[in-house]
Amino acid sequence: MTPPPPSPPTASPAEALRGRLIVSCQAPPGDPMRDTGTLVRMALAARSGGAAAVRVNDPEVVAATVAAVDCPVIGLWKDGDTGVFITPTVRHALALVEAGAAVVAADATARPRPDGSTFADLALAVHRAGAQVMADVSTLGEGRAAADQGADLVGTTLSGYVPGSPVQTGPDLALVTDLAGALDVPVIAEGRVATPEQAARALAAGAHSVVVGTAITAPTALTRLFVAGLTS
Repeated sequence: MTPPPPSPPTASPAEALRGRLIVSCQAPPGDPMRDTGTLVRMALAARSGGAAAVRVNDPEVVAATVAAVDCPVIGLWKDGDTGVFITPTVRHALALVEAGAAVVAADATARPRPDGSTFADLALAVHRAGAQVMADVSTLGEGRAAADQGADLVGTTLSGYVPGSPVQTGPDLALVTDLAGALDVPVIAEGRVATPEQAARALAAGAHSVVVGTAITAPTALTRLFVAGLTS
């Protein structure tokens, strides 16, 4: 009996993201939107609006989202609120792969990880499990190190949130430009992208794709902005 032909190789998630929007579908602890069903519907709404991928927190939500949407799911696991807490250990990363994440997003800053591992350890484990890795960084040096350690994508996610990176009100387009000029892997603009114009400027600065979260999926935070504007 003639064996079946080999399956064609699976396309890299990055190929589907070039020049397109990724929507972060998350809600902080205590927010009324922090409910698995609600977050899945948020992801479905983002996909209906044209998002090429969604970024989702927590293995349970990742698994439910993977079952519902027909686009790559970038999974992360926030554990804690200080230091390295975005997918902080290899254990967290592998749980996200098991939940079905096509890409695992993890803190790749220079800060120590709580289990004593390195970002390279995490990237290797995720690759062996069959998924890709997005490095969340805050500086050019961290981005270079993450790419050298196996990151498939590098995002500006943590710029402005880690000591040593510039605090600013908008996206760090200078970092996008620097990373895009220095790395061979795709650079993802993420962090404080509040308008379509800013998203377009991020692409012009060299971003492969753009993540938008609060400006699309955070009604509680957006309502607070309007309330503050009316009472200031």
